[in-house]
Amino acid sequence: MSDKTRAPPMTIVIKLGTSSIVSPSYPFLPHLQLLSSIVEAVVTLRSQGHRVVLVSSGAIGVGLRRMGLRERGKGLQQKQALAAIGQGRLIALWDNLFSQLDQPIAQILLTRMDISDRTRYLNAQNTFSELLQMGVVPIVNENDTVSVSEIKFGDNDTLSAISSAIVHADYLFLLTDVECLYTDNPRNNPDAKPVRVVRDVEKVRRQVSTSTLGTSLGTGGMSTKLIAAELATAAGTTTVVMHSAKVADIFRVIEKGPGPSREVSETPNLEEGPLCTRFLRRETALKERKWWIAHGLHSAGTVVIDEGAYRAITRKESGGRLLPAGVVRVEGPFASHQGVRIVVRRKVRHNSDTGGKAGPSRRSIDDSIPSSPTPSTNTTNDNPSQLQHPHPTTLASPALRYLNTAQPDTPLIQPALSLSSSIASLDPLSRSVPASPAIHALTEKLGTAASLTQSQSHSVGDNAGGSTTDEWEEVEVGKGLAQYNSVEIDRIKGLKSAHIEKVLGYSESEHVVDSITIL
Repeated sequence: MSDKTRAPPMTIVIKLGTSSIVSPSYPFLPHLQLLSSIVEAVVTLRSQGHRVVLVSSGAIGVGLRRMGLRERGKGLQQKQALAAIGQGRLIALWDNLFSQLDQPIAQILLTRMDISDRTRYLNAQNTFSELLQMGVVPIVNENDTVSVSEIKFGDNDTLSAISSAIVHADYLFLLTDVECLYTDNPRNNPDAKPVRVVRDVEKVRRQVSTSTLGTSLGTGGMSTKLIAAELATAAGTTTVVMHSAKVADIFRVIEKGPGPSREVSETPNLEEGPLCTRFLRRETALKERKWWIAHGLHSAGTVVIDEGAYRAITRKESGGRLLPAGVVRVEGPFASHQGVRIVVRRKVRHNSDTGGKAGPSRRSIDDSIPSSPTPSTNTTNDNPSQLQHPHPTTLASPALRYLNTAQPDTPLIQPALSLSSSIASLDPLSRSVPASPAIHALTEKLGTAASLTQSQSHSVGDNAGGSTTDEWEEVEVGKGLAQYNSVEIDRIKGLKSAHIEKVLGYSESEHVVDSITIL
């Protein structure tokens, strides 16, 4: 490659699965020829000025070979023990191969807890930065020895996407045992067609086959690669799925693909060139802290809000902060400054006689925000099956969408009723702090209004000669940092910010959730 065609210096993450490192069956021999080609490619990339991070699976497979076992078993303890045995031999294997070309390497073992904690996340980011500046190739793997089901990344595809975000990578290459993403499983359907370019991960997830599962040793598959691509592209990283035996194609991909100095719209015809699938990075990537909140921070609980509050937090002037007046329900427990999911709750009204929806009268939640942050109860959405959102493709993901029907334990979304119910339903811990006389007077004053609101709500529903039944739809739309713990937010839900100090006895912030990132 000449200097004129050589790609500008970039940060590149290469992920290698277990099936590419060791054979999937006993005696689990390492693929030395393939590993040597990976090492040569990484060293060549380094000589061209690129910074390279390698994400390597295979610790359990190498551990099985060392112990002469035929299968890893189902027990967590046995898998962790095999990972501890194999990890040392795996990094020694990489070190021997890279040492032949005088390339220093470093081992980095991560768990989900390392990423969830902001301090650990920044420490890992600083370590990566220093290693890359020193010309070292970091080799990353999950710390299976201490990981359990609650803190595992799930697979190294996800780990590689998170590593890409940590180092602000330009490219993430997911090397696997298939050439690219197909419209169907190519192992079963010879007519399956390759998908070369993907601009919308969620859209392609509904159109193509993800039934290519991982091997007996690997935990991944094509579905996990779609998740990784979704995470990486949101961070501004172009993600490429390609066959591990064709690692030399990496140079052709980065030569013509979108790099740090080239917009996605300016790239040449990506349908040509090596057979692979390119997931193009977003033109406007999430900022580093917002990406960490959305995808790295562990959610300890859930804050359910009404549609008016959702419209408010999506406006730039809100600063991504939630007021207590828009909170409908709290699911915990969680402490202050822990991550929480933000879920929008809305009423979906159906006509019981016709089986269809009642007449469309509720405005879309993307309409202009009303003067009051709480919507009226006598309205319904035109399309109850989909919640409009700045990124509707994200909301369509099965992992983010769920439907709860007939929730009698949740109060109607009315300012008066929310206030009275939030005071009347204080838990024993909250009752230990006596309410002020002003709150008692306010509760008594609102009692009549709340009863009137309930009676009026039962009379609403005669539409086209039939009655209506209500269902509740809830959609996860973002994540944020709680400014109060779950008990405190439950006590002040539905209240104005001015009442926080009267109820809690102190006021740390007028917002209950801060740094909200919309998914």
